Amino acid sequence: QLQLVESGGGSVQPGGSLRLSCVASRFALTLDYYTIGWFRQAPGKEHDGVSCISSSGGSTNYADSVKGRFTISRDNAKNTVYLQMNSLKHEDTGVYYCAASAGQLSPGGCRRFEYEYWGQGTQVTVSS
Repeated sequence: QLQLVESGGGSVQPGGSLRLSCVASRFALTLDYYTIGWFRQAPGKEHDGVSCISSSGGSTNYADSVKGRFTISRDNAKNTVYLQMNSLKHEDTGVYYCAASAGQLSPGGCRRFEYEYWGQGTQVTVSS
């Protein structure tokens, strides 16, 4: 059973930056073989795909709303996937989840139903 733990959330003013991390728990399998996605859930809304990355790190997808502001990356040696978030906006507020899929990165974007394993989430609040 793959277990994921997110960290790096917090409160920030508009225009600020945060870096989220997603790591597999120490007793779990490594992330090397998994496509990893970051999803965001705003209050009262569904999980929206933010960004996802292939197992090798060679391919990525971004939601239109975050293109040019967010960067997903992974360091398989550290068993960690990152989401660098710059120029944050109020509408980026929500709980951010990382999720793992044993399948290939979908060219159609980060689709929630393709991801089998989910972390507990980390809160990101963008407020002035």
